[in-house]
Amino acid sequence: MRPFTLSLLLLAIYGVARGAESAPIEAVPWWPPSMADAETEAILAKLKAAGDYRPVDLAPKTNSDYAYTNHELAPYRHKQPFKKHFLRQLEFSGAGRSKPEPEHVESVKLGFIGPIKPTVSVATGGRSHEETLGQAMLQGAQLAIEGANAHGGYLKRSIPFELVVKNDNGLWGASGNEIIDMAYRDKVWAILGTIDGANTHIAIRVALKAEVLMLNSGDTDPTLVETNIPWIMRCIGDDRQQSYILMDYIYQKLGLKRIGVIRASNRYGRFGVREIRDGSRRLEHPIAIEMAYRVGSDDFSLHLDRLNRSNIDAVVHWGDAADGGRILNQMRALGMEQPFFASDRCVSDEFLEIAGEHAEGVVCGYPWDPTRKAAKYLAFRQAYENRFGQPPDTYAAHGFDGMSMLIWATQVAGLNRTLIRDVLAYRTKPWDGVTGPIPFSAAMDDMGDVFLAIRQGGRWHYHSRKDLELTRTKMPKK
Repeated sequence: MRPFTLSLLLLAIYGVARGAESAPIEAVPWWPPSMADAETEAILAKLKAAGDYRPVDLAPKTNSDYAYTNHELAPYRHKQPFKKHFLRQLEFSGAGRSKPEPEHVESVKLGFIGPIKPTVSVATGGRSHEETLGQAMLQGAQLAIEGANAHGGYLKRSIPFELVVKNDNGLWGASGNEIIDMAYRDKVWAILGTIDGANTHIAIRVALKAEVLMLNSGDTDPTLVETNIPWIMRCIGDDRQQSYILMDYIYQKLGLKRIGVIRASNRYGRFGVREIRDGSRRLEHPIAIEMAYRVGSDDFSLHLDRLNRSNIDAVVHWGDAADGGRILNQMRALGMEQPFFASDRCVSDEFLEIAGEHAEGVVCGYPWDPTRKAAKYLAFRQAYENRFGQPPDTYAAHGFDGMSMLIWATQVAGLNRTLIRDVLAYRTKPWDGVTGPIPFSAAMDDMGDVFLAIRQGGRWHYHSRKDLELTRTKMPKK
């Protein structure tokens, strides 16, 4: 779609959503403001005044507890630890803020790395299995770039934004090589990506050395932001938050006690259930049994037999949609009627096609509410459907939000990698994304609301903590 046509399309959508006959291009609701507000201007002034060698006169973010952790779920909650981590924002004290924009630039390059082509890798559990997720995330990023160019591109110099796309092929260390290429050969100003936890952990360490921002919109590994790297941020709710709402629902709302876990034998499954396992133990409901399977398996009879013999009240699955569907079908075929809980990847058409009628009653954690009626989201959804012929999934929507944040930061900070990082790191207001408000924690993680997706009456229903009347017990003050 041509940029001019896209602009007119979005303008028409905005008019319908607001009941207006017309609106200026700048008012299209899903597009972020291109200019800095007063708060951002004040932040930029202090950043530039600090230069390369003076401390920045801005207060870092602080949190009273890490990741909104309930008191009952906190480790060593009966004792006051000597030190608590991740409660104070890690600052970047290096040079780079006074570096001027390059004189000759034909386009403003922003990077994308994600699994968009099939590969085989031991690190990701054999054959790659995340290409559809990566392709959706790429399409969301592409729509953001096209929207930016429809609105004039990089406004300070009237040049277009350009998306540099790299495949995250899952080979050990390859993601790091791609970051090197983007940082030094392609000379991108910031990077969006990726999805696989193992590859992302490698990539962000290279980004640290290259001093280029990586904004993550697809990896829900809770440990991603626990690396204390000031060049990594995330704009999607992680598995820690999804685990917390699942546990509260299972134990607090339903009153279940004995849980069995079946998970993928890769990093996604292993780290995804960590909070379920640890939190259940702290709530005095230790996981009865945990079974790991090879990604892409067809026969889960051994795993399910051992789960069934453990006298469990419910099953929690953490893995891909296809595996989840096959596991659920085989459970029901064996006469196992326990409730089935799962991670967000099972909220997909692939899971529904495989599970069929067995999907009814399934409960999954989910990082946002795709049924929200905000005008910004409705306009984005329609634009995405017109551009790609299908509604956006979670990876497309968060990919769009992530790339929009990078575009905004570049517009207001200019072509300076450190300042692009800084304006997002020191931003105090939640980002108004198509997926909902995105507030950054001190660890630069997305602390926006997460939801439960419950399959009822042949469709997914999304419920917040407030909807479900799930309470949090706050951490006691020192």
